Amino acid sequence: MRIDPEIPLETLTVKAESREQYTQSSLIDRFNRRIDYLRISVTDRCDLRCVYCMSEAMQFVPRSQLLTLEELYRVGKSFVDMGVGKIRITGGEPLTRRGVMQLFESLGGLDGLRELTLTTNGTLLARHAQALKAAGVSRINISLDTLRADRFRAITRTGDIRRTLAGIDAALEAGFQRVKINAVILKNRNHDEIPQLVAFAESRGMDISFIEEMPLGVIGDHDRAEVFYSSHQVLHDLQRHYALLPTTETTGGPARYYRINDSDTRVGFISPHSHNFCEHCNRVRLTAEGRLLLCLGQEHAKDLRRVVRANPLDDEPLRQAILQAMQIKPKGHAFDITAQPVLFRHMNVTGG
Repeated sequence: MRIDPEIPLETLTVKAESREQYTQSSLIDRFNRRIDYLRISVTDRCDLRCVYCMSEAMQFVPRSQLLTLEELYRVGKSFVDMGVGKIRITGGEPLTRRGVMQLFESLGGLDGLRELTLTTNGTLLARHAQALKAAGVSRINISLDTLRADRFRAITRTGDIRRTLAGIDAALEAGFQRVKINAVILKNRNHDEIPQLVAFAESRGMDISFIEEMPLGVIGDHDRAEVFYSSHQVLHDLQRHYALLPTTETTGGPARYYRINDSDTRVGFISPHSHNFCEHCNRVRLTAEGRLLLCLGQEHAKDLRRVVRANPLDDEPLRQAILQAMQIKPKGHAFDITAQPVLFRHMNVTGG
């Protein structure tokens, strides 16, 4: 079924059982973790080729294998019906997906969805920021690993930092609840810019999170063990410049936050290696081709595309498949920065 731009996505689900039969505790896994956060990848394509995310010569999923926008909406709505309160749209670069603004608008209107957020590289934000805010997006994470144009080009292989900086300015002007920078730190690539990145975020009233590189896919650019820079090292570097106060604040994801004295800026650390966050995992990921990944670092998954397409007029089988998937969510990942990647799935395929 091709999407008709005149028909709201929410009208396309014909036979949906009452959401009242599900409770806020519907999505509980075997380890008594409640799943209330869904990350939806709308595409594996990206206009950048970041060295920690993908190989230089990527083969992308044929567009015919991707979930359609109405199928993405059906999955998102079913999760919300079952108690999920937060959806993050990711990619690849989600804003490269044709017609994606209609998906934002439809998801943003769902009863029961507390928060609709976006992760982006910022290159297309200057064009879309105002429309995203109007659609109901409350927070945006923007990838920015360096403030130097030459390094930005080297890390992204193809990028122009001016487009991402313009996107950040547009997001701030649009007035989102929060705008956050995500920075992946690589030793001898950008680790010397850690204080400057925090100063950049603080001067604009933004948050910033530092992310340890995740060993997903064969990238060919560098030895991950050699360039690994832990959250402990980042924190140590920052404490020479800032007084950082630990806080229990959370945005619903895995980041641990610190406050800078006399500032509204929060500094976060996402540390899959040095500070495993699996014990409190509350999220699952939907890939662009419809695989429900139960763990970032494992291959436990459920094929929701098959269920959706076998039941085009009834969402109850989809909700039952989601419930069943909770029983195969693993206890945690098996990341090992010193080993060859066990998972050949790249980060752009995983969904942010």
